[in-house]
Amino acid sequence: MAGLTERPIRLAIVDDDPLVRAGLRILLGGSPDIEVVAEAGDGADATAMADAHWPDVVLMDIRMPKVDGLIATRRLRSRPSPPQVIVLTTFNADEHVLDALRAGASGFLLKDTPPRDIIEAVRTVAAGAATLSPTVIRQLIDHVADPAAGPRRDRARTSLSRLTDRERAVAVTLGRGWSNAEIAAELTMSVPTVKGHVSRLLSKLGLNNRVQVALLVHDAELV
Repeated sequence: MAGLTERPIRLAIVDDDPLVRAGLRILLGGSPDIEVVAEAGDGADATAMADAHWPDVVLMDIRMPKVDGLIATRRLRSRPSPPQVIVLTTFNADEHVLDALRAGASGFLLKDTPPRDIIEAVRTVAAGAATLSPTVIRQLIDHVADPAAGPRRDRARTSLSRLTDRERAVAVTLGRGWSNAEIAAELTMSVPTVKGHVSRLLSKLGLNNRVQVALLVHDAELV
């Protein structure tokens, strides 16, 4: 939780249902370390909203009538100093969730997620981590990945070939869902060294979070 000298997490909500927005605003606005700074009713308004209010985290509905959450997420994540994005969906096997994660979302939440878990997810993402467990990643891939994914596999393997052997080993462990401590124990290195490898491989791969690395590793069929 934010301390007395820290500013609250700036949160924006993008959802076409005004009742959902109102509920999330009431829920999250009651947390002392979270400030709801903006709302939008469609993904078409997300970029202008971000320009005006500079949120740290955006809760983004996937299915909206004009511009869906996938396109809006890609637009937001392509900006300088982009906000973190958590996509919202009704179904845990929504076929758009995986695309949103590839576009740079840090995770997803079901709309019936318990309130305390939504608050914790916002805090987690604001701190630079992901809200999506590797177990859920595997479930999503099992449900919605295209079985005819040869070209994507080849692109993933080409991307991973840019890594050193050590970075590649770390990437594979991320695909398995291991924590930094687990990776350190397995690869006989310190946790700070693991963090350094993760930062470098993210930079080399042009990715912004561990979820995208895990997806890339799965695309390459390395786990």
